[in-house]
Amino acid sequence: MSALNFLISKTIMHVPGPVVSIFAKSYIAGQELSDAVRVTRDFNKQGIMTTIDLLGEFIKTKDQAKYFKERCIEILDTINKEKLDSNLSIKPTQMGLSLDEDFALENIREIVAHAASINNFVRVDMEDTPNTDKTLKLHAELKKEFGKSVGTVLQSYLRRTPSDIDNLDPKDLNIRLCKGIYNEPRELAYKDPYIVNQNFIHCLDKLFAKGAYVGIATHDEKLIFESLRLIEKYNLKREDYEFQMLLGVDEQLRKIIVDGGHRLRVYVPFGKDWLPYSKRRLKENPKIATHALRQMFGIHGHN
Repeated sequence: MSALNFLISKTIMHVPGPVVSIFAKSYIAGQELSDAVRVTRDFNKQGIMTTIDLLGEFIKTKDQAKYFKERCIEILDTINKEKLDSNLSIKPTQMGLSLDEDFALENIREIVAHAASINNFVRVDMEDTPNTDKTLKLHAELKKEFGKSVGTVLQSYLRRTPSDIDNLDPKDLNIRLCKGIYNEPRELAYKDPYIVNQNFIHCLDKLFAKGAYVGIATHDEKLIFESLRLIEKYNLKREDYEFQMLLGVDEQLRKIIVDGGHRLRVYVPFGKDWLPYSKRRLKENPKIATHALRQMFGIHGHN
């Protein structure tokens, strides 16, 4: 990591919002659903799928949760009406998981039931470790009822993830596997990037062996290389997995994956609560900010 990238990664959480917004534009579709629709339509024309996410998490009241639930149903209806190749990602804490588990389950159940009725899919995202068990529990409940219409996320930086895979019901299993981005204590999460990567491949191997459909969520080409080896090992067909990438990250690699004949889905977030998401992404990938700075000041060169 360059000195500038290191500085950005260490200070970004304290940078004022207006400054972050300069660097965040490539990560966010915009503030309105119409922005996510526009971006999705452009991707679909390139043969790329999306998952749409309304930003906002760790809400404080049940009324806020109800608002987000209604907006998520609106997103699903819009995907259906506009005939987009897209699905929906939701945050459990956005649905009230931190307030009342049963309340959150009912909110998410209503969303997933609606998705199932129009032949779509809901990804229940994984957040920080206080919510890991709760999220896996509600996912297990929903999967019993809705099967292939719902899936969740596992994170390779968590020490517990291989055993979580062992405990998953293999029927209709659809998992997004990512590294993880929340700041967790060392006793719960690996801190060494090499180990996080090794655990990613270990977990992907276990998921494929279990017969899971996996959204391989990474822009790390080392992991994509290892993933392709596992796809070959298990003799998987194109429709048995997909790669997933964030909006605004490594467009060249995105094209390489698609040109290689693989399915690819791009995560398309939108909404007014863009600041916490953007800070986490810039902390994870400070090259975006470095690139923006170079463009602003006319500096040329390579990262």
